[in-house]
Amino acid sequence: MDDDRLAATKVLDFLPLAERLKFELRHSWLSNGRQESVAEHTWFLILMAVLTHKRLEQPVDFGRVLAMLAVHDLGEAEIGDIPFFESSDRQSQKATQEQAAMDRIAQMLPDPEGETVRQLWLEFEDGHTAESKFARALDHLEVQAQHNLAEFSTWEPVEHELVYTKMDSRCAHDGFLKLLLSEIRNQSESKMADGGIDVASLKTRLKLSNPSW
Repeated sequence: MDDDRLAATKVLDFLPLAERLKFELRHSWLSNGRQESVAEHTWFLILMAVLTHKRLEQPVDFGRVLAMLAVHDLGEAEIGDIPFFESSDRQSQKATQEQAAMDRIAQMLPDPEGETVRQLWLEFEDGHTAESKFARALDHLEVQAQHNLAEFSTWEPVEHELVYTKMDSRCAHDGFLKLLLSEIRNQSESKMADGGIDVASLKTRLKLSNPSW
């Protein structure tokens, strides 16, 4: 009972740090004109997993996927969200800083839960298991799906190219994920065309600069 009481105390002591993800903003916008929080991104990922995991060609441990998604951005409670396309010192140092943050988080939490959280994060980052491949694919797909819901004026010019360069490698291992990517990309192309982007020219330029695309 004393161990349980200590564990309960440590979990409650950790929640103020975890709560930061509710107000840590990402470079993604909602359809009502407000920026998306990291916590909202995580919830959307979990919902996408609920709605798609049974369609995968290779079955996954769904409980492990959900746990992985729930903790994959916990480190951002300490280091903040850093956009994928940002070119900066903090981007180059992100992996090291996030690893250190997750080590500290594991120490804050009770045993064995702290180590479980750290191992889930490491599995996500490594991306070798079926569960982590699925989670990492959704992590990229959610970003584009959310961009498609937002006003086109919130897109950075670099994000036009990311429609074609960011998601494919994460989804290449599964036919259903490739289909989901294709549908999301179709929506993105319609969004760009409505926003005045010459989609055909963009695709031609990308193919010339990267023939393997």
